[in-house]
Amino acid sequence: MAPTKKTQQPKGFAEKIEKIRKKLDEQKRQLLAEAEGTINDSMNPEIENFPDMGDQASAESDRSFILRLRGREQRYIRKIDEAIERIEKGTYGICESCGEPIGVKRLEARPVTTLCIECKTRQEEE
Repeated sequence: MAPTKKTQQPKGFAEKIEKIRKKLDEQKRQLLAEAEGTINDSMNPEIENFPDMGDQASAESDRSFILRLRGREQRYIRKIDEAIERIEKGTYGICESCGEPIGVKRLEARPVTTLCIECKTRQEEE
C-alpha cells in the first residue's frame, strides 16, 4: 500500500531529514564525479595500448568490472533522486508497503530506503 497522506513524524525529524538530504546530494555529486572520471579514462587511447595479450586481457577485465560497478552506481543515483523527490513531496520516511514511519536510525543508515525494517525483513524472508 503506497502512502497517500503525511504520517506524523517524531520531533526533530525535519532537521534530520535536512541532514540526510545534504548527505544524498553529496553522495550523488561524488558518484557523478567518479563516473565522469571513468568516461574520461575509457576515452584515453594510451590506456588500451598493451603489447602483451595477457596485459590487454587483464586491462579489459578490469575495465569490464569498472563498467559493471558504474552501472550499480547509476542505479544508486536513481534511488538518490527518488529519495530527494520523496523529501520534496513530504513522503520521505514513510514505508511504501505499510504506510508507517520508517525509523530515523534506518533512514540515517540507508537514506534511499523505501521500506521500514519490518517490511524489509518480511520481503527478504519471502
